[in-house]
Amino acid sequence: MVDWQFLATVAVPILTLFIGVWINQRLEKRPRLLSHWGHVSSFNYQKGDGTTGIVNTHSVVIMNVGRRAATNVRLSHTFLPDFNIWPPVEYQLKEVPNSGKDIVIPTVVPNQQLTISYLYFPPVTYANVNAGVQCDEGFATPIPVLLQRQYPNWFNYSVVVLMIVGMATLAYGLFELGSLILAAASN
Repeated sequence: MVDWQFLATVAVPILTLFIGVWINQRLEKRPRLLSHWGHVSSFNYQKGDGTTGIVNTHSVVIMNVGRRAATNVRLSHTFLPDFNIWPPVEYQLKEVPNSGKDIVIPTVVPNQQLTISYLYFPPVTYANVNAGVQCDEGFATPIPVLLQRQYPNWFNYSVVVLMIVGMATLAYGLFELGSLILAAASN
């Protein structure tokens, strides 16, 4: 037998808390920058005179997944090599005393994604180039990106439904176990 009074007293406030946090995050109008390293590569090439050389390259991808434009997005560098921004946007280079140079992009609108590709020669490596991404509203969240298989939508929805059914079953089982323990303790 289900004690609905106990369930309403305990479960509803907890559920309301999680729903409130989710609604707040969905409706809050603020920028949210994500950044990740697109690739790191090194190429051996042969010059016209027969000598060989090495060229290093990497890219940083930034994206605003928030609901408001991010302003004054700064890509800080300890060493700023040749670079390219795609798609092309307006930017400025700012010298930072005792640090390096920053690429400053005035605005990154919601859902805009920019790829900054760098080209440099040894002894410089990717670890010597970037020093972080930030905007007026805070720092970008660096995310690790892994190559993974993409499943079809029907499969993803099936997994979600099965997870919800499993969580509901577990919650009901725990509730019944608690009821049995309380009943045994009261006898």
